[in-house]
Amino acid sequence: MQYGGASIQRVLRTTGGLGGVLAGLMVAVGFLALPSLGLAADAPPAVTEYRDIPGIGSRNLVWIIAQLHLLLAGFVLGVPIFAWLCEVVGWKSGEKRYDKLAKEFTKLLTSSYATTALFGGILLFLLIAFYPKLMNYLTDIFFPSFIFYCILFLLETATLYLYWYGWDAMQDGHKKTFHIFLGFLLNLFAFFIMIVPNSWATFQASPVVISEGTDLQRAWAATWNPTWWPVNIHRLIANVVLGGYICGAYAGIRYLSARNSEERDHYDWMGYVGNFIGVFGLLPLPFAGYWLMREIYQYNQQMGITLMGGFLSWLFILQAMLIGVLFLGSNYYFWLGITHRIPGSEMRYRKPIMTMLVILLLCLGVWMTPHSLVASLEEARKMGGTHHPLLGVFGVMSAKMTVSNLMILVTFMSFIMYWRAGKEETAGWAKAAKALMSALLVIAGIAVVVLGVWGYFVPAIIRINYFSTSQVGIVLFVMLTITPLTALLLKSAKTTTEMVWGRMPPRAGYALVLNAVMVILLMTLMGYARSSSRVHWHIYGVMRDSSQYAFSPALGYAAALMALNTFLFCLLVAFIFWVATMGDKTKAGGHGEPAKGGLPQGMPAMAGGSPTRQIES
Repeated sequence: MQYGGASIQRVLRTTGGLGGVLAGLMVAVGFLALPSLGLAADAPPAVTEYRDIPGIGSRNLVWIIAQLHLLLAGFVLGVPIFAWLCEVVGWKSGEKRYDKLAKEFTKLLTSSYATTALFGGILLFLLIAFYPKLMNYLTDIFFPSFIFYCILFLLETATLYLYWYGWDAMQDGHKKTFHIFLGFLLNLFAFFIMIVPNSWATFQASPVVISEGTDLQRAWAATWNPTWWPVNIHRLIANVVLGGYICGAYAGIRYLSARNSEERDHYDWMGYVGNFIGVFGLLPLPFAGYWLMREIYQYNQQMGITLMGGFLSWLFILQAMLIGVLFLGSNYYFWLGITHRIPGSEMRYRKPIMTMLVILLLCLGVWMTPHSLVASLEEARKMGGTHHPLLGVFGVMSAKMTVSNLMILVTFMSFIMYWRAGKEETAGWAKAAKALMSALLVIAGIAVVVLGVWGYFVPAIIRINYFSTSQVGIVLFVMLTITPLTALLLKSAKTTTEMVWGRMPPRAGYALVLNAVMVILLMTLMGYARSSSRVHWHIYGVMRDSSQYAFSPALGYAAALMALNTFLFCLLVAFIFWVATMGDKTKAGGHGEPAKGGLPQGMPAMAGGSPTRQIES
C-alpha cells in the first residue's frame, strides 16, 4: 500500500491544470480499486436464488412438467395394484381371462414407466435450474431420503422387468407363485416410491424443522409432518381411481374399434372391470379428502381458510361439478350394463334407476351451490347481501357433507344392484339378509340427512368433530356390512339370466372416456389448490417466495393451465397406448383371413352391433 501511495503522488505531481487534476484523480481511483478487484477475484460468486425463462415463464414450465409427471406417476403406481389382484384372482380361480387382463394392464404399465421416469428427470433438472436456493434447502433436509428413493427406484425397475418379461415363462407351479410374489414386491416398492416424495411436497405445506440432531433425525422429523399420512392415503386411493378409469377409457376405445365379436366381448368386460375399480376407489376418496382438510385446519387455520373460505373456495365448486359428473358417468355405465348385458332387465330396473338419477341430480345441485354468489351491486342489494335468501343454506359445509354422503350411498346401491342382477338367492336366510340390507340403507340415509340438518344448529366445532365424522362412519359401516353380506348371498345364488358381453351401445365407451377425463381434470384442479394454499411461501412459514412469481395465479389463468395439462396428458396417454398396441395390430394383420366374427377387409364393427346386420345394411 505504501508503494501504491507513492505512485499516486508521483502521478499527481506530473499532472497540471484542471484537466490534469481530474485525470490524476481518475488514475488515483484506479490504483485504489486494484486491491478490491483482487479481493473480488478471490471471493465466491453471489448465490443465484431464481432463474427464469422468457416467454412461458419458469413457474408455468415447472407447473406443466410437474403435473404431467404426477399424473403419469399416479397411473404407473395405481395400475400394478389391480393388475396384481387380477392375477391373484385368476391364479386362485383358474380363469385365464383374469390372467390375460392382468397382463394387458401390465403392458400399459410398462409402456408408461419410461415416460414417467423421463418427466421426473426433466422436472428435477428444471427445479435445480430455476429454484436453486429452495432445492439446496430441501437437499440439506432430505438428503438421506434421496438416497433411499434412488435405491427404491432401482428395485422397482428390476422387479418390473422381471414381472413383465417373466410372465409367460412363470405360469406353472412354483414359478407362478414366485411371479405372484414379484407382483407383491412391485406394489410394495411402488408404495414407498409414492410416500417418499410425498414427504418432500407435504413438508412445504406443513413443515417440521429441527435445528439439532443427526441428518437422519432431521430428515425423519421433516418427513413425519402433519399432512404426510393424509396425503399418502389420499393419493393412494386417487391413484387407484386414476388407473382404473384410464384403463376403462382404454377398454372403451378398443371396444369402439373392435374388429370382431371376441374383441368386443373382451374389451366390454375390461371396461366393466376398469369402471368397477374406479368406483371402488371413488367411494372412499371423499373421506380421505375430508381427513386431509381436517389435518390442514388443525395445522394452520389460516391455510384452511384460504382453501375453503378464501379465493380458492371457488375451486371446490368446480370440484363438486367434476365429482358430480364422475358419479353420474360411473352410475350411467352401471345402468347401461344392467339394461344391455342382462336380457329382459330393462323394464324391471327402470324405476329404481330413475329414482337414483333424480337423487344424484338433486344432490349435485346442492353440492354445486356456492356460499357467496358473484353478484352485481344491484343484485346484492335486492338479496340483502351476497348470500341468497333461499339457496344460501345449501352453500355451507353441513349441506355439502350431507349430499356427498348421499351420492356415495346411491352409487353404492347402483353397484350392488348391478352385482345382484340376473341372480336369484337360494340361501334360507336370503329374505332376512335382504330385509336387513334394505333397512340399513334406509336408516343410513335418514341418519345422514338428520345429522346434516342438525349441523345447522350446533357450533362448527361440534359439527366438524362429531357430526361430519359420524356421517362418514355411517356410510363406511353400510358399505363394509352390505358388501360381504351380498358376497355370501351370491355365493350360493342361482343364475337366472346369463350376462352377455359385447352388447353395450357406443355411448358406453364414450362414458368411460368421459370418466377418465373428469378424473384427470379433478387431479389437476386439486394440485393447483394444494400448491396455492401456501400463497407466497415456498415452505410455509419457513422460506418465503421472493421471486417475481410470488403470487397465486388467478382462477381463470389457472383453469386454462389445468385444461392444457389435461389435454397434454391425454395426448401422452393416447401415444403410449398406441405404441403399446402396435404389436397387437401387427399380429392381427399378419393373418390372411379375418378372425371369426370379423368383417371383410378388416373394417371395424360398430360396438354393440352385429357384423352381419351392418354388412346387410
